[in-house]
Amino acid sequence: DHGLNNWLTCISNVGTSFMVDGLHLKSLNQFYNKQVATLKENQPQGFWSKRLAAITEKRNRQVRDAVNKAARKVINHCLENRIGTVVFGWNRGQKDGANMGAKTNQKFVQIPTGRLKERVSQLCEQHGIRFVETEESYTSKASFVDDDFLPKIGEKPEGWKESGRRVKRGLYRTQNNQYINADCNGAANILRKVATTLGLCLEGVSRGALLTPLKVRLWTLQESPRL
Repeated sequence: DHGLNNWLTCISNVGTSFMVDGLHLKSLNQFYNKQVATLKENQPQGFWSKRLAAITEKRNRQVRDAVNKAARKVINHCLENRIGTVVFGWNRGQKDGANMGAKTNQKFVQIPTGRLKERVSQLCEQHGIRFVETEESYTSKASFVDDDFLPKIGEKPEGWKESGRRVKRGLYRTQNNQYINADCNGAANILRKVATTLGLCLEGVSRGALLTPLKVRLWTLQESPRL
């Protein structure tokens, strides 16, 4: 499952979970945008300079580094835990139709998740890991713990209602008032979208994995304490 503050949230049916932090990448983009705005202030449309070229090249290198580090973390985790399939939730054209306000739209569009998805796919092919892309509609709303029905995009049945709900940022409450990480709930539901088709058993998805994922910070190469 991909997002902004948590760039990737990964959960497996062998009882593991982790998040790739996206805050640093957001910060890099925000700083770059401020620099560009300052340099272009009071300049004619289409203005460009060596300084603009330099900061753009630096930002692009940092983004490429983030994509490679995040993808490698996913693949290494699969190899270490003998995971043979990666399922990536992705709604095609989602950035084209993003409507979350001007500031959030800018952050969302500038985060190179599409490039990350392609890099994960490439590494999966190199290491003999099956890569599956699936649409992720209603995965954030539905409750994994309560086994809610997951409609396909544009096919929500009349009267469909989720059992639980997100009570605040990062926290999801199930029907029985159990609290789990909201992004882990979404990631687990993405797995559930294709479990039957791929023959995946999800009994190994533990409540501990849903509640306390490790958080990985890309540029420190360290894992923070469980959330």
